[in-house]
Amino acid sequence: MVCGTTSNSGKTTLVAGLCRSLHRAGVRVAPFKAQNMALNSAVTRSGHEIGRAQYLQAQAAGVEPEVAMNPVLLKPTGERSSQVVVMGRPTGTMSAVEYHEAKPELFALVLEALADLRSRFDVVLVEGAGSPAEINLLANDIVNLRLAEAAGLPAIVVGDIDPGGVFASLHGTVAVLPDELRAQVGGFVINKLRGDPALLLDGTDQLAELSGVPTLGVVPMLDGLRLDAEDSLALDAPFEPALDASLDVAVIRLPRISNFTDLDALALEPDVAVRYVRSARELGRPDLVVIPGSKATVSDLAWLRGRGLDRAIAALDATTTILGICGGYQMLGRSIDDDVESGDGRSDGLGLLPVVTTFEADKVLACRTGTAIGQPVDGYQIHHGRVRRAAGDAAGGEGDVWLALDGGRPDGVRQGRVYGTTLHGLFDGDGFRHRFLAEVAERAGTTFTPGAHTPADHRQRELDRLADHLEASIDLRALSDLIAAAESPDRPTVQPFDARSTRKPSDQPC
Repeated sequence: MVCGTTSNSGKTTLVAGLCRSLHRAGVRVAPFKAQNMALNSAVTRSGHEIGRAQYLQAQAAGVEPEVAMNPVLLKPTGERSSQVVVMGRPTGTMSAVEYHEAKPELFALVLEALADLRSRFDVVLVEGAGSPAEINLLANDIVNLRLAEAAGLPAIVVGDIDPGGVFASLHGTVAVLPDELRAQVGGFVINKLRGDPALLLDGTDQLAELSGVPTLGVVPMLDGLRLDAEDSLALDAPFEPALDASLDVAVIRLPRISNFTDLDALALEPDVAVRYVRSARELGRPDLVVIPGSKATVSDLAWLRGRGLDRAIAALDATTTILGICGGYQMLGRSIDDDVESGDGRSDGLGLLPVVTTFEADKVLACRTGTAIGQPVDGYQIHHGRVRRAAGDAAGGEGDVWLALDGGRPDGVRQGRVYGTTLHGLFDGDGFRHRFLAEVAERAGTTFTPGAHTPADHRQRELDRLADHLEASIDLRALSDLIAAAESPDRPTVQPFDARSTRKPSDQPC
């Protein structure tokens, strides 16, 4: 198990990198996170919803993503409530208190999913959530060290040194744990170090004396790593726009923004500058405006209006293309009837597309293929809202179908320069992405030069770069010993890293 002193300490990235490292060593490895809280999700081929992070980690491991890798997914709908997705299907919305009370019932399901993966893979890398030292929540813990104890898993704890206080954070994490959980922690990893590791001096030795836990590695900051983000915290990092890009893309930074990984493929294009905006002043006069997905469509639409973004978008001239994806598509329509997600009933949309949306209790979860502007598209759908043409707007009338799923079923409607679709991930296809951006550029009176690399190739290169980085920074022999010590009667003991990977990093002071 990989735990962290805090959220954003690097657990997700570390698990992804170790999955890739083990995969390259010939080990059949799978990721697992019992409970994930994130609005970025993905759909497996079997039609189940899991966290985007576990989907990426499975890709790093070279295996098909599956629902057992993330049996519980929480999708926040407000400050104190979340939609609860269990084994890939929504079960309803719960308050924080209600969910805390329900966790004991979910623990057996979590253990069953983990045992299933362990019976089929050589190694399972289990990611914790937040901090394992939330002593107020330990009694009903289903994702951190209570799970490790129940499953016989040793754990490491990752600490982020960048904001300071890493030694206190690591020691404090184990110091507040009860004895039986403290015994599960077999190592520390210090993450995101800037500068010379020698400046740590004997800090890791002192930490080991205080806590009884050795430091297995000091991982330098890996600048420029671009992988699918788990949640919107990634959008809070300092933004560095491409200064020489031809196309300016403004994405509305909704409070409950979801699946904004749709835009990653655009950001990888060297001729495209993607920026996230929260106000009419920030919007400016972009070439393309994207209203992305949302887990709270009606309230995010009210937020958008409150910021004056509705008027600013409507005032953009004919040179700007507007695209709505999933929740953003619903906002662009004439009305939204929602007694499911918000319970607010009917709300007016922005009126830029001749469609209306009705929310239904059933959630559409499916992988889809289709055709858009003459190019193949491949993606997935995750939505409660069913979008249909407004009354009196027949096919071929006011709005044109620009994206059709296989079988000819209409999905995306276009009216002039305004487009909408429910399909996530459509920009990952090179042909469609380049054709769409060329149309955006033509409308804006500029040019667009496609980049040379595909999003899939970029992801694989970044995962390999991450694995190389971790292999040079972590004591893999010690990590192998921890993995091999895990109790699992359903599989043979393996020594996961080969002989080339058992060196102790020379630049590590511990």
